[in-house]
Amino acid sequence: MTQVYDSTVKTVEEYIAAAPAKARPHLRELRRIIRQAAPDASESISYGLAYYSLDGRLIYFGVMRDWAGLYMLGGAKKKYAKELAPYLSGVSTARFPLDKPLPATLVRKIVKLRVEENRASRVEGGRSSPRTPGRARPTRARRSPGSPASSRPRSRRTRG
Repeated sequence: MTQVYDSTVKTVEEYIAAAPAKARPHLRELRRIIRQAAPDASESISYGLAYYSLDGRLIYFGVMRDWAGLYMLGGAKKKYAKELAPYLSGVSTARFPLDKPLPATLVRKIVKLRVEENRASRVEGGRSSPRTPGRARPTRARRSPGSPASSRPRSRRTRG
């Protein structure tokens, strides 16, 4: 089984319908859980995955080979480390094997925590990113017009 990516897919419903039959029950259940845990979230397709937005990027899910993935775990990776351990892969990905029941309670807790993180970030005026919750990334110092590109003195060359 490979990842479902079809550029003509425009909705989560179409994404699930285009998925292999073996994956559809997991994808339907992920969708149901996310919609219950975050009823105000908007649903779309982004990066070829099912995507949910609520006060910023909330969570993604998709199917690849023989597992359904949940992406953007945020603080849930640390908070639910023991429960997530058998499913973790990479920085912020949980892989749920298609031949085993989906851990619905865990998924629900992850989504609810992501909603809390995004809302807290909005209140604080920051960004909703699992890497830097509630903080903006540092910006590069800008130089004023006419100032040298670096603080080091320039060497003067003469052509001769």
